[in-house]
Amino acid sequence: MTNLDQEIRLQMFSANAEALVDVPFGGSLRAGFPSPAQDYTSEAINLGKILVRDNETTFYARVEGNSMCEAGICDGDLVVIDKSIEASEGDIVAAFIDGEFTLKRFHVDTNEGCAWLMPANADFKPIKVTEENNFMVWGVMTFCIRRFHE
Repeated sequence: MTNLDQEIRLQMFSANAEALVDVPFGGSLRAGFPSPAQDYTSEAINLGKILVRDNETTFYARVEGNSMCEAGICDGDLVVIDKSIEASEGDIVAAFIDGEFTLKRFHVDTNEGCAWLMPANADFKPIKVTEENNFMVWGVMTFCIRRFHE
């Protein structure tokens, strides 16, 4: 059993902004006190154009596992990963480590000269990344999509 067996796994899918069609956009919704809604709207949005910055470097991944649930990323969610963005401290990244993909918050420890992949669930331990690991930040998560109703 590897260190990542109990961690989040990712199923990767290529993204194509042009494949999605425009859908009616109802404007903003208040999460507080209700306000009168418009009877109709003439605006439209294309989610592909919002979610996908570049077809060549953007991928969707299905999340399997709960190690990032305290960051609002749960089992079954669909995340958008952009390979063209360089990971910065605190970014949530799709990382390839020792033959497996995982989704974690990226932390660089300059004192120890290593990186850490930090879960967002107290039931999981951080993963220390050293020169001994086969490691690569594959991309940075830009969006998380969750289905609330079947």
